[in-house]
Amino acid sequence: MVCIRCKMVVASELENLGIQYKNLTIGEVEVSEDMSDEDKEKLDFNLRRSGLELMNNRKSQIIEKIKNVIIEMVHYTEDMEPVHFSEVLSEKLHLDYTYLSNLFSEVTGVTIQQFVIKHKIERVKELLVYDELNISEIAWKLNYSSVQHLSTQFKKVTGLSPTHFKTLRKKRRQSINEIG
Repeated sequence: MVCIRCKMVVASELENLGIQYKNLTIGEVEVSEDMSDEDKEKLDFNLRRSGLELMNNRKSQIIEKIKNVIIEMVHYTEDMEPVHFSEVLSEKLHLDYTYLSNLFSEVTGVTIQQFVIKHKIERVKELLVYDELNISEIAWKLNYSSVQHLSTQFKKVTGLSPTHFKTLRKKRRQSINEIG
C-alpha cells in the first residue's frame, strides 16, 4: 500500500467486511481484534481484485515498510532533511540497519541505496516535467550534495542529462495550434 488511493481501497474493503481497525497508515493496518481465517481470506481476495495483497509473511511486511518509508520520504516530503536513510529506517522500524539492508537485498535483488536512488531520480523527472523548479532547486529539495552529483546520478540511471531529459520532454509536447 504505497499511495493514498491504496489506503482508501483498504479502508473501504475493511468497512465492507465489517472489520474494525484502530489505525490505517500507508502499508499497515492495525485491526481492533483478531481476524478469523475466513475474514482474512475474504479481505485478501477483495484486495487482490484491486491489485493489492494481504501481507502475512514477516519478511514481506518488513520489505513493504522499508519501501513505504523511502517512498514517503522521497515522494511526499516537501523538502528532504539531510538525514541518512539508514538511520531513519532503523529508527522507524526498530531494527538494525544491517539486518534491514541484508534482508532487502536478499528479497528484492537490489540494495536499499539503489532503491532510494531510483526513487529520487523518478522524483527528479517529475519535478523537471512540472517545470516549476530549476535543477539547483531540485538538487537542494532532494538533498543532493551538489547539482553535479544529481546530474551524474541522473545520467547513470536514465542515460540522459537532466537538461537533455527536459528538452526531450518539451519536444514531445505540441500546443494545440501546432498540431497539423
